[in-house]
Amino acid sequence: MRPEERYARQIALPEIGAEGQRRLSGSSVLIVGAGGLGSPAALYLTAAGIGRIGLADADRVSESNLQRQVLYREADIDRPKTEAAAERLHALSGDTVIETYDEELTPENGAEMIARYDIVVECSDNFATRYTVDDLCLTAGKPWVYGSIGAFSGQASLFTPRCRTRYADLYPDRESLSAAPRSSGGVLGPVPGIIGAVQAAETVKWLVGFGTTLEGRLFTIDVATMQCRTFEL
Repeated sequence: MRPEERYARQIALPEIGAEGQRRLSGSSVLIVGAGGLGSPAALYLTAAGIGRIGLADADRVSESNLQRQVLYREADIDRPKTEAAAERLHALSGDTVIETYDEELTPENGAEMIARYDIVVECSDNFATRYTVDDLCLTAGKPWVYGSIGAFSGQASLFTPRCRTRYADLYPDRESLSAAPRSSGGVLGPVPGIIGAVQAAETVKWLVGFGTTLEGRLFTIDVATMQCRTFEL
């Protein structure tokens, strides 16, 4: 593949150009969770030309995932998500190295995972994992992109070691939230698509170094009303 042809429409952006594309090719991203948010994030980051992507998820594909987790097909049901996702992403770009971790990120294994990547995109569906990523990224001096969704709503932000406000400050009730069961409520399929795409965009902006990121800010959207807001943290 010729990068100048494949990424021509991206290189044509003055904010990226050939040098920015080289930065993406030399960058690495860890995606924690290969579900509703991880699916669009992984697809867009692979398509953007990220050189190396790690996927961490212990789940298998279920039929109910297909309504919103666009990485997967009916034929993938019962396969490990990391296995099915890696196959799909390799088909999209053979130049991107896809590394898989068929396990959840935890305080015990997370530091080693995170140390291998430039930035973390947190796409899990539970508070405990987000708090863990927040802690480990602060210790490692790594940035991470936050995203979460509800039925019709979603939010995203970028946390870095220099941020005055951490995720733990945004949601201070750590003990009770970490103990809460994973969400099993309804969700409109495009909602994680929107937030996952925002996470991918924030990652590209951070790696290349252009635009105004969500560092120190919280983006929110209500798809039912199409109201978007951005708050200073």
